[in-house]
Amino acid sequence: MMTPKHYLPVALLAGSIVASVSLAEDWTEFRGPGGQGYSSADSLPLSWSETEHIAWKVPIDGDGWSSPVVADGRIYLTTAAPIDGDADKTRSLRAVCIDADDGQVQWNKEVFIQSGDGVQMHKKNSHASATPVLRNDRLYVHFGPSGTACLTTDGELIWKTDRLNFKPVHGNGGSPVLYNETLIVTCDGGDQQFVAGISAASGDVKWKTDRRAEVKKGFSFSTPTLIEVDGQPQAICPGSGAVVAYDPETGAEIWSVDYDEGYSVVPRPIYACGLVFVSSGYDSASLYAIDPTGRGDVTDSHVRWTLDRGVPKTPSMLAVGDELYFVDDGGVASCVDARTGKLHWKERLGGKYSASPFYGDGRIYFQSETGTTTVIAPGKEYNELATNAIGDSDRTFASFAVIDDAILLRSETHLYRIEE
Repeated sequence: MMTPKHYLPVALLAGSIVASVSLAEDWTEFRGPGGQGYSSADSLPLSWSETEHIAWKVPIDGDGWSSPVVADGRIYLTTAAPIDGDADKTRSLRAVCIDADDGQVQWNKEVFIQSGDGVQMHKKNSHASATPVLRNDRLYVHFGPSGTACLTTDGELIWKTDRLNFKPVHGNGGSPVLYNETLIVTCDGGDQQFVAGISAASGDVKWKTDRRAEVKKGFSFSTPTLIEVDGQPQAICPGSGAVVAYDPETGAEIWSVDYDEGYSVVPRPIYACGLVFVSSGYDSASLYAIDPTGRGDVTDSHVRWTLDRGVPKTPSMLAVGDELYFVDDGGVASCVDARTGKLHWKERLGGKYSASPFYGDGRIYFQSETGTTTVIAPGKEYNELATNAIGDSDRTFASFAVIDDAILLRSETHLYRIEE
């Protein structure tokens, strides 16, 4: 089978926003430019091991499942370091800057202190799971109700706020996104659920819109996806019971689709072939393909197809060409027609999965929870190109990032730069 080296994901062709999308390799948010899991790099490594094609490996103090973000030869991530050796109590919530060439820490700054009182942390979560956002010389970090902050890329604090109060269940997880001068975050706790827009310049809350779905379990961990439909920007924000599209400037609802009692929603939506793809979360995930041109409750009118088997509860999906690729939490990967949902293939990769796949250099990379990466060629038939493992026994829940022609892999204790 010929490997298509230069597929351009339909998400980018279809006009998915993308105030943040550019052809540069800067990886500025969760899942890269535009949040669709796409890299324009054309010389990424195909194979590696603990001793091969590792440019450097550096320890990261504390813990965190935030993905790295990258700009101008620097890597940024967040971490939560125990204070006084008490891993279950108070945490120092920190932003870290690393030189991309040699892995040396440039600065490591405490942004918030989080009390451990009342924090329910799931074994698959951390106190620093939200991926930062980069724009120009500003770094935006988010720690759920513990606070949101803006720093310069040199580590100077510009503002911080802890006004978005809610009680997370199992910790915080959703990453922020930036639309023009508004930072958008989902705040879906056990006590209340809402979406908020924060001024990127000042940290003031510009708008706050309550979720309307009535569900038994309101907590979720989603990251918004920004798209544009017929000239109207939309922030697609899944939550428990429903996915809602909001006006990113005002927080007004545009459309919604209900999925009953779905909760603990994690995967970030993607946009391809004119459709928004959403997973409904636990206990049994369904995939919804939604036409985003409607208004109001479009559950009965704009859902083009659904799928109930093999749907991820944690990893996000990926579109390449007219195909949709995803791996469920149990390690079964699938490829379906994005327009119809027709199954092309299903393959067991092995292991468990939390990280989201990405596309680059004509390949798709799936990373398991133990650092094994399966690389395949896009296509309607399964074509495995390589399987790579790192020597760490650490867990690997954080999603990949890309810098130049290198892959950044964050394990439980280290950050790797992998390249030919």
